[in-house]
Amino acid sequence: MTEPAAALPDDYLEFLDQLKNQVRHARLRATRVVNTELLLLYWDLGRAIAERQQTQGWGTKVIDRLASDLRSAFPQMRGLSRSNLFYMRQMALLWPRSAIVQQPVGRLPWGHITVLLDKLDDQDERDWYATRAAEHGWSRHVLAHQITGQLHRRIGAAPSNFPDHLPPQESDLAQQLVRDPYVFDFLDLSERAAERELETALMARLEKFLLELGHGFAFVGRQYHFSVDGDDFYIDLLFFNWTQSRFVVVELKVGRFEPEYAGKLGFYVSWIDENLRMPERHAPTIGILLCAGRNDNVVRYSLAGTTAPLAVANYTYDTLPDPVRALVPTDDELASAVDATLLELTLHPAEDGAADGAPRDPDTA
Repeated sequence: MTEPAAALPDDYLEFLDQLKNQVRHARLRATRVVNTELLLLYWDLGRAIAERQQTQGWGTKVIDRLASDLRSAFPQMRGLSRSNLFYMRQMALLWPRSAIVQQPVGRLPWGHITVLLDKLDDQDERDWYATRAAEHGWSRHVLAHQITGQLHRRIGAAPSNFPDHLPPQESDLAQQLVRDPYVFDFLDLSERAAERELETALMARLEKFLLELGHGFAFVGRQYHFSVDGDDFYIDLLFFNWTQSRFVVVELKVGRFEPEYAGKLGFYVSWIDENLRMPERHAPTIGILLCAGRNDNVVRYSLAGTTAPLAVANYTYDTLPDPVRALVPTDDELASAVDATLLELTLHPAEDGAADGAPRDPDTA
């Protein structure tokens, strides 16, 4: 007869969780130690090579031979290629050895550092991206994407009325959630797109869209529906930023900014603030209007006329390769597409799924 299993203590599961957390933290610390030691080794190798080049005039052929001999001596060790030796030399010339221990760059994997060296010429920018990559845990691919999109120039750049309607610290935090322009190159749109098509394309690539919005964004809903005394309204995109604990309302406009857009977005923000936000737990809701162009003075006057904290930002496809950009609609084409779509819905309401508010299939739109 099988003996019954011994009863576990009441606090066993809690105790198990504690031990598992200890193991995870120890493994993480060990990984960081290993990474730091590897980077210090690479820095030392790079410094030694740089000194020989400066004092003895070592050229490329000597570095080629050095890489070959090192790989022969340590066949199981990756990272001793000719290109990596040049990266090591460059790292040693750009950062002091103390940076490997004391600065964010020392918390990055080697592959991330090679991206910083390849894609950036300014040391302040290298340090800026190293800090963000270490803080947010960006992968190598994400780091390269953010550099290509010139994130350091876009964060906090959009005009807003946050200082007028939020306390100073809240205003500064909210401004960091806004970029200008937003770069949606990943959409790869090859046909004219109206707002619904743009929205559909964004949702089809939600992960990349969230990355472009910034750190800590969680998706709440698309065409988020609410009613006020029997009148129905739909918010294009609703997000929650968990790092700042606030709702973020996003409205999409394929044409240039118009003053009436601010009023509607402010209405949405006010409703979310009153009906979804928990004042004791959540920071004030903000609104971001994405448009395909704007007159900054028109934006300034429009934002001055609303009490809701709003920002207006452009979106762009400017970094697309030329052959792909040729297939992407211009701002004017995007604007005219709205008129064409409205006309089509008017003439053929039964043939278009968007006529009753249904989202279109991104593969057939």
